[in-house]
Amino acid sequence: MTTWNLNGTCSHLFMCNGSSCNRKDAEEVTLAIRDEITKLGLDDKIHTTRTRCNGRCKDAPVVIEYPKGNWYGSLTADVGREIVRTYNQAPLREYVSYEVINGEMTRNEEYTAIKGISKKK
Repeated sequence: MTTWNLNGTCSHLFMCNGSSCNRKDAEEVTLAIRDEITKLGLDDKIHTTRTRCNGRCKDAPVVIEYPKGNWYGSLTADVGREIVRTYNQAPLREYVSYEVINGEMTRNEEYTAIKGISKKK
């Protein structure tokens, strides 16, 4: 699928389909998200990109939502559909591992899955 005109796009979802995410049903999440976008007629509002590794393998499968900056983890196909249905509302907090607050990426302490590792020593 090629998108030449992104005018009017409000949200861009990066859906990880790397090996760790695929072992945890990332393909099903990707297909559910794209199906829900089409079903709701949001093709002009939400753009999707299938990626390889987003570096949050222990949170698999991962979807990143921009420009909001929400990093979703531990998703199912149903949760992927819900992300689409609520794209212009508050994020699904229980699945947001990181979010942008005041211009800075911040861990959501309410997220109970994996905390990941630090890049700093």
